[in-house]
Amino acid sequence: MQLLFSLLGTEILTALGMLYLMLGMASLGVGVKLRARPHSQLRDQVNAWWWIFPVVTVSLLLHPLGATLLAVLIGLLALRELAPFAGRGFVVPAAVVFGTALFLPAPVAMAALPPAVALTAAIYLRMRGAAALAWLLWLVLCYSCRFLPLYDSLPLDAHARLAWLFYLYVLTALNDVAQFISGTIFGRHRIAPGISPNKTWQGLLGGVAVTTALSLTLGRYLHLAGAAQLAICALLLSLGGFCGDLMFSAAKRALGVKDFSQLIPGHGGILDRVDSLVVTAPLLYFLITHLLEK
Repeated sequence: MQLLFSLLGTEILTALGMLYLMLGMASLGVGVKLRARPHSQLRDQVNAWWWIFPVVTVSLLLHPLGATLLAVLIGLLALRELAPFAGRGFVVPAAVVFGTALFLPAPVAMAALPPAVALTAAIYLRMRGAAALAWLLWLVLCYSCRFLPLYDSLPLDAHARLAWLFYLYVLTALNDVAQFISGTIFGRHRIAPGISPNKTWQGLLGGVAVTTALSLTLGRYLHLAGAAQLAICALLLSLGGFCGDLMFSAAKRALGVKDFSQLIPGHGGILDRVDSLVVTAPLLYFLITHLLEK
Protein backbone atom coordinates (compact mmCIF):
# COMPACT_ATOMS: atom_id res chain seq x y z
CA MET A 1 0.00 0.00 0.00
CA GLN A 2 2.82 2.39 0.78
CA LEU A 3 4.21 1.72 -2.69
CA LEU A 4 0.87 2.69 -4.23
CA PHE A 5 0.82 5.93 -2.25
CA SER A 6 4.35 6.72 -3.42
CA LEU A 7 3.49 6.00 -7.06
CA LEU A 8 0.16 7.81 -7.29
CA GLY A 9 0.10 10.11 -4.30
CA THR A 10 -2.49 10.18 -1.53
CA GLU A 11 -5.05 12.33 -3.37
CA ILE A 12 -5.13 10.34 -6.62
CA LEU A 13 -5.11 7.00 -4.81
CA THR A 14 -7.99 8.11 -2.58
CA ALA A 15 -10.02 9.32 -5.56
CA LEU A 16 -9.27 6.08 -7.38
CA GLY A 17 -10.43 4.11 -4.36
CA MET A 18 -13.71 6.05 -4.36
CA LEU A 19 -14.24 5.17 -8.01
CA TYR A 20 -13.74 1.49 -7.30
CA LEU A 21 -16.16 1.78 -4.36
CA MET A 22 -18.77 3.42 -6.61
CA LEU A 23 -18.26 0.69 -9.20
CA GLY A 24 -18.70 -1.97 -6.54
CA MET A 25 -21.93 -0.35 -5.33
CA ALA A 26 -23.18 -0.10 -8.94
CA SER A 27 -22.39 -3.77 -9.55
CA LEU A 28 -24.16 -4.77 -6.34
CA GLY A 29 -27.19 -2.61 -7.12
CA VAL A 30 -27.51 -3.92 -10.67
CA GLY A 31 -26.99 -7.48 -9.44
CA VAL A 32 -29.83 -7.18 -6.91
CA LYS A 33 -32.18 -5.43 -9.32
CA LEU A 34 -31.51 -7.76 -12.22
CA ARG A 35 -30.82 -11.05 -10.44
CA ALA A 36 -33.49 -12.72 -12.56
CA ARG A 37 -31.87 -11.44 -15.77
CA PRO A 38 -28.28 -12.74 -15.82
CA HIS A 39 -27.67 -11.59 -19.40
CA SER A 40 -28.90 -8.01 -19.11
CA GLN A 41 -27.02 -5.46 -21.25
CA LEU A 42 -26.89 -3.08 -18.27
CA ARG A 43 -25.28 -5.81 -16.16
CA ASP A 44 -22.74 -6.46 -18.94
CA GLN A 45 -21.93 -2.77 -19.21
CA VAL A 46 -21.36 -2.36 -15.48
CA ASN A 47 -19.34 -5.56 -15.17
CA ALA A 48 -17.14 -4.61 -18.15
CA TRP A 49 -15.77 -1.68 -16.14
CA TRP A 50 -14.12 -4.21 -13.82
CA TRP A 51 -11.49 -4.85 -16.46
CA ILE A 52 -11.51 -1.37 -18.02
CA PHE A 53 -10.72 0.31 -14.68
CA PRO A 54 -7.77 -1.99 -13.85
CA VAL A 55 -6.22 -1.37 -17.29
CA VAL A 56 -6.38 2.37 -16.72
CA THR A 57 -5.12 1.93 -13.15
CA VAL A 58 -2.07 -0.01 -14.34
CA SER A 59 -1.43 2.71 -16.91
CA LEU A 60 -1.41 5.30 -14.11
CA LEU A 61 0.84 3.17 -11.91
CA LEU A 62 3.35 2.88 -14.77
CA HIS A 63 3.40 6.63 -15.37
CA PRO A 64 5.02 8.15 -17.39
CA LEU A 65 5.49 5.05 -19.57
CA GLY A 66 1.92 3.94 -18.87
CA ALA A 67 0.31 6.50 -21.17
CA THR A 68 2.40 5.29 -24.09
CA LEU A 69 1.62 1.66 -23.28
CA LEU A 70 -2.09 2.45 -23.09
CA ALA A 71 -1.90 4.19 -26.47
CA VAL A 72 -0.15 1.14 -27.96
CA LEU A 73 -2.81 -1.19 -26.52
CA ILE A 74 -5.61 0.95 -27.94
CA GLY A 75 -3.83 1.03 -31.30
CA LEU A 76 -3.35 -2.75 -31.48
CA LEU A 77 -6.98 -3.48 -30.62
CA ALA A 78 -8.27 -0.79 -32.99
CA LEU A 79 -6.08 -2.12 -35.81
CA ARG A 80 -7.78 -5.49 -35.44
CA GLU A 81 -11.22 -3.87 -35.62
CA LEU A 82 -10.55 -1.69 -38.67
CA ALA A 83 -8.64 -4.26 -40.73
CA PRO A 84 -11.78 -6.05 -42.08
CA PHE A 85 -13.05 -2.77 -43.57
CA ALA A 86 -9.76 -1.58 -45.04
CA GLY A 87 -8.98 -4.63 -47.16
CA ARG A 88 -5.67 -6.28 -47.88
CA GLY A 89 -2.47 -4.43 -47.25
CA PHE A 90 -3.84 -2.32 -44.40
CA VAL A 91 -2.27 -3.80 -41.28
CA VAL A 92 1.45 -3.28 -41.97
CA PRO A 93 1.32 0.32 -43.30
CA ALA A 94 -1.23 1.26 -40.64
CA ALA A 95 1.04 -0.12 -37.91
CA VAL A 96 3.97 1.80 -39.37
CA VAL A 97 1.93 5.01 -39.43
CA PHE A 98 0.85 4.50 -35.82
CA GLY A 99 4.36 3.75 -34.58
CA THR A 100 5.79 6.68 -36.49
CA ALA A 101 3.15 9.04 -35.15
CA LEU A 102 3.60 7.83 -31.58
CA PHE A 103 7.39 7.97 -31.44
CA LEU A 104 8.24 10.85 -33.77
CA PRO A 105 9.10 14.13 -32.02
CA ALA A 106 5.80 15.73 -31.08
CA PRO A 107 6.14 18.86 -33.29
CA VAL A 108 6.76 16.70 -36.36
CA ALA A 109 3.86 14.34 -35.64
CA MET A 110 1.47 17.18 -34.81
CA ALA A 111 2.39 18.96 -38.05
CA ALA A 112 2.09 15.88 -40.28
CA LEU A 113 -1.08 14.22 -39.01
CA PRO A 114 -3.72 16.98 -39.49
CA PRO A 115 -2.98 17.37 -43.24
CA ALA A 116 -3.06 13.58 -43.59
CA VAL A 117 -6.46 13.48 -41.85
CA ALA A 118 -7.80 16.30 -44.04
CA LEU A 119 -6.58 14.62 -47.25
CA THR A 120 -8.05 11.25 -46.27
CA ALA A 121 -11.36 12.93 -45.34
CA ALA A 122 -11.48 14.55 -48.79
CA ILE A 123 -10.80 11.19 -50.43
CA TYR A 124 -13.55 9.54 -48.41
CA LEU A 125 -16.09 12.29 -49.16
CA ARG A 126 -15.36 11.82 -52.85
CA MET A 127 -15.25 8.01 -52.98
CA ARG A 128 -17.42 6.99 -49.99
CA GLY A 129 -15.53 3.72 -49.69
CA ALA A 130 -15.15 1.60 -46.56
CA ALA A 131 -11.36 1.45 -46.96
CA ALA A 132 -11.05 5.24 -47.08
CA LEU A 133 -13.27 5.57 -44.00
CA ALA A 134 -11.20 2.98 -42.12
CA TRP A 135 -8.02 4.93 -42.93
CA LEU A 136 -9.69 8.16 -41.84
CA LEU A 137 -10.68 6.69 -38.48
CA TRP A 138 -7.19 5.24 -38.08
CA LEU A 139 -5.44 8.54 -38.71
CA VAL A 140 -7.78 10.34 -36.32
CA LEU A 141 -6.97 7.71 -33.70
CA CYS A 142 -3.22 8.08 -34.35
CA TYR A 143 -3.51 11.83 -33.85
CA SER A 144 -5.44 11.45 -30.60
CA CYS A 145 -3.25 8.70 -29.12
CA ARG A 146 -0.17 10.86 -29.74
CA PHE A 147 -1.46 13.24 -27.08
CA LEU A 148 -1.53 10.72 -24.23
CA PRO A 149 2.28 10.66 -23.77
CA LEU A 150 2.35 14.44 -24.24
CA TYR A 151 0.67 14.98 -20.88
CA ASP A 152 4.00 14.13 -19.28
CA SER A 153 5.62 17.01 -21.17
CA LEU A 154 3.31 19.64 -19.68
CA PRO A 155 5.21 22.43 -17.87
CA LEU A 156 4.00 21.19 -14.49
CA ASP A 157 5.42 19.09 -11.68
CA ALA A 158 5.19 15.30 -11.98
CA HIS A 159 2.24 14.96 -9.61
CA ALA A 160 0.20 17.61 -11.45
CA ARG A 161 0.87 15.94 -14.83
CA LEU A 162 -0.35 12.60 -13.49
CA ALA A 163 -3.37 14.28 -11.86
CA TRP A 164 -4.43 15.87 -15.15
CA LEU A 165 -4.17 12.51 -16.91
CA PHE A 166 -6.30 10.93 -14.17
CA TYR A 167 -8.78 13.80 -14.52
CA LEU A 168 -8.96 13.16 -18.29
CA TYR A 169 -9.72 9.46 -17.88
CA VAL A 170 -12.31 9.95 -15.15
CA LEU A 171 -14.24 12.78 -16.79
CA THR A 172 -14.26 11.12 -20.20
CA ALA A 173 -15.55 7.82 -18.82
CA LEU A 174 -18.12 9.19 -16.38
CA ASN A 175 -19.40 11.74 -18.90
CA ASP A 176 -20.26 8.80 -21.19
CA VAL A 177 -21.98 7.01 -18.30
CA ALA A 178 -23.90 10.12 -17.23
CA GLN A 179 -25.12 10.83 -20.76
CA PHE A 180 -26.22 7.21 -21.17
CA ILE A 181 -28.11 7.10 -17.87
CA SER A 182 -29.68 10.56 -18.31
CA GLY A 183 -30.75 9.70 -21.83
CA THR A 184 -32.21 6.37 -20.73
CA ILE A 185 -34.21 7.89 -17.87
CA PHE A 186 -35.16 11.33 -19.20
CA GLY A 187 -34.51 11.15 -22.94
CA ARG A 188 -37.36 12.52 -25.05
CA HIS A 189 -35.96 14.73 -27.79
CA ARG A 190 -33.45 13.17 -30.18
CA ILE A 191 -30.47 15.15 -31.41
CA ALA A 192 -29.44 13.18 -34.48
CA PRO A 193 -31.95 10.36 -35.09
CA GLY A 194 -30.43 9.53 -38.47
CA ILE A 195 -27.02 8.88 -36.90
CA SER A 196 -27.60 7.78 -33.31
CA PRO A 197 -31.27 7.45 -32.28
CA ASN A 198 -30.37 7.06 -28.59
CA LYS A 199 -28.69 10.48 -28.35
CA THR A 200 -31.06 12.99 -26.77
CA TRP A 201 -30.86 16.55 -25.56
CA GLN A 202 -31.78 15.37 -22.07
CA GLY A 203 -28.91 12.87 -22.12
CA LEU A 204 -26.46 15.53 -23.27
CA LEU A 205 -27.59 18.04 -20.63
CA GLY A 206 -27.47 15.37 -17.92
CA GLY A 207 -23.93 14.53 -18.96
CA VAL A 208 -22.90 18.20 -18.86
CA ALA A 209 -24.41 18.64 -15.39
CA VAL A 210 -22.79 15.54 -13.89
CA THR A 211 -19.45 16.23 -15.58
CA THR A 212 -19.44 19.81 -14.29
CA ALA A 213 -20.10 18.68 -10.72
CA LEU A 214 -17.44 15.98 -11.03
CA SER A 215 -14.93 18.39 -12.58
CA LEU A 216 -15.37 20.91 -9.77
CA THR A 217 -15.15 18.23 -7.07
CA LEU A 218 -12.22 16.27 -8.49
CA GLY A 219 -10.38 19.26 -9.92
CA ARG A 220 -10.47 21.23 -6.68
CA TYR A 221 -9.57 18.13 -4.64
CA LEU A 222 -6.51 17.57 -6.85
CA HIS A 223 -5.68 21.33 -6.88
CA LEU A 224 -5.73 21.46 -10.68
CA ALA A 225 -7.32 24.84 -11.39
CA GLY A 226 -9.89 27.40 -10.27
CA ALA A 227 -13.63 26.76 -10.25
CA ALA A 228 -14.34 28.83 -13.37
CA GLN A 229 -11.61 27.10 -15.36
CA LEU A 230 -12.76 23.66 -14.24
CA ALA A 231 -16.34 24.50 -15.24
CA ILE A 232 -15.15 25.53 -18.71
CA CYS A 233 -13.15 22.31 -19.01
CA ALA A 234 -16.17 20.27 -17.98
CA LEU A 235 -18.47 21.91 -20.52
CA LEU A 236 -16.01 21.55 -23.41
CA LEU A 237 -15.00 18.00 -22.51
CA SER A 238 -18.62 16.92 -22.18
CA LEU A 239 -19.49 18.41 -25.58
CA GLY A 240 -16.27 17.06 -27.08
CA GLY A 241 -16.97 13.56 -25.79
CA PHE A 242 -20.47 13.73 -27.22
CA CYS A 243 -19.12 14.83 -30.62
CA GLY A 244 -16.58 11.99 -30.62
CA ASP A 245 -19.33 9.48 -29.85
CA LEU A 246 -21.52 10.93 -32.60
CA MET A 247 -18.64 10.89 -35.10
CA PHE A 248 -17.95 7.20 -34.55
CA SER A 249 -21.68 6.41 -34.60
CA ALA A 250 -21.87 8.02 -38.05
CA ALA A 251 -18.87 5.94 -39.14
CA LYS A 252 -20.54 2.74 -37.94
CA ARG A 253 -23.68 3.58 -39.87
CA ALA A 254 -21.61 4.18 -42.98
CA LEU A 255 -19.86 0.83 -42.47
CA GLY A 256 -23.14 -0.95 -41.75
CA VAL A 257 -22.25 -2.26 -38.27
CA LYS A 258 -23.75 -1.81 -34.81
CA ASP A 259 -20.43 -2.17 -32.99
CA PHE A 260 -16.82 -2.36 -34.18
CA SER A 261 -16.42 -5.71 -32.41
CA GLN A 262 -17.65 -7.69 -29.40
CA LEU A 263 -14.42 -7.25 -27.44
CA ILE A 264 -16.11 -5.67 -24.40
CA PRO A 265 -19.50 -7.19 -23.46
CA GLY A 266 -22.11 -4.45 -23.31
CA HIS A 267 -19.73 -1.87 -24.79
CA GLY A 268 -18.75 -3.24 -28.21
CA GLY A 269 -15.18 -2.85 -29.40
CA ILE A 270 -12.28 -0.69 -28.30
CA LEU A 271 -13.29 1.98 -30.83
CA ASP A 272 -16.77 2.05 -29.30
CA ARG A 273 -15.14 2.68 -25.92
CA VAL A 274 -12.53 5.31 -26.86
CA ASP A 275 -14.66 7.31 -29.29
CA SER A 276 -15.01 10.11 -26.73
CA LEU A 277 -11.33 9.97 -25.70
CA VAL A 278 -10.35 10.57 -29.33
CA VAL A 279 -11.69 14.11 -28.91
CA THR A 280 -11.19 14.77 -25.20
CA ALA A 281 -7.48 13.81 -25.07
CA PRO A 282 -6.28 16.52 -27.49
CA LEU A 283 -8.96 18.95 -26.33
CA LEU A 284 -7.92 18.87 -22.67
CA TYR A 285 -4.24 19.12 -23.63
CA PHE A 286 -4.96 22.31 -25.60
CA LEU A 287 -7.07 23.68 -22.74
CA ILE A 288 -4.24 23.11 -20.25
CA THR A 289 -1.57 24.65 -22.47
CA HIS A 290 -3.63 27.59 -23.78
CA LEU A 291 -6.37 28.34 -21.26
CA LEU A 292 -5.17 27.23 -17.86
CA GLU A 293 -1.64 28.59 -18.16
CA LYS A 294 -2.95 32.13 -18.53
